[in-house]
Amino acid sequence: MINGILNIYKEKGYTSHDVVARLRGIVGQRKIGHTGTLDPEAEGVLPVCLGRATKVCDMLTDRDKTYRTVLLLGKRTDTQDATGEVLSVSDTGALTPEKTTACVKEFIGEYDQVPPMYSALKVGGKKLYELAREGKTVERKSRKVMIHDIQIISVSLPRVEMEVSCSKGTYIRTLCHDIGEKLGVGGCMERLLRTKAGSFALTESLKLDEVEKAAREGKLDEILIPLDRVFGHLDQITIKDAYKALGYNGNPLELRQIEKIPAGCGKNVRYRVYDREEHFIGIYRCDGRKFCLEKMFFDPDLMS
Repeated sequence: MINGILNIYKEKGYTSHDVVARLRGIVGQRKIGHTGTLDPEAEGVLPVCLGRATKVCDMLTDRDKTYRTVLLLGKRTDTQDATGEVLSVSDTGALTPEKTTACVKEFIGEYDQVPPMYSALKVGGKKLYELAREGKTVERKSRKVMIHDIQIISVSLPRVEMEVSCSKGTYIRTLCHDIGEKLGVGGCMERLLRTKAGSFALTESLKLDEVEKAAREGKLDEILIPLDRVFGHLDQITIKDAYKALGYNGNPLELRQIEKIPAGCGKNVRYRVYDREEHFIGIYRCDGRKFCLEKMFFDPDLMS
């Protein structure tokens, strides 16, 4: 089985599920999962996990994201993006770049965002976009999202191009809609490019054709990212050789069973744990007296 992560550049026209389906055909295995839905018209970074790396799908979904988007002011649609049915058109002649920029900047920080009807969130066991396609609108509870930063790239009214860094669960098209509402003219998202998802950047992403070419040439290992890279922000510790079997089985580890106790090892600190051969075992949390397993990633096939 192939284990690792591919940083895919999702192109327009593909759903996230389409990407997974095509990769299954390319690599010849079913155990593949994506790490966060991108709309078919959106482009950009989509980390995809293969084999044992599917264990980190939920962790990658939880990471902050960065997007480049174009807000079109003066137009409201039912999907909050330019692909939807136009609900209203407003004159934007009274807007100025200064007033528009100031309004956009007001959204930096935490704010309550109501998920759009055209989304994959479930209400009563049914996805919202399925209800929307049936002509139904249901009440959605607002939820807090964090907009870490918004950088204005250009203002050419009625369009605003901007880069948004935000928390998981943020809908950029809803942000565009909300900015338009606050300006009193309405707005929708015209274009979306995800440039970063956690530690995965657009500059390192690969299109599906490039992955297929690498697989055909037997070079898949050269583009596959080891799953422990996801935890590169955590310090590494190594189990003493005599106790490595404890790690392989997910047992707690005492401080004396570790090669070198890291400085600042205290309560609730997480670490990447390896054996002396640099096999990634898992993520352990230190309680100040011992290390306890949080998530296991050890592959016993490596020892055969």
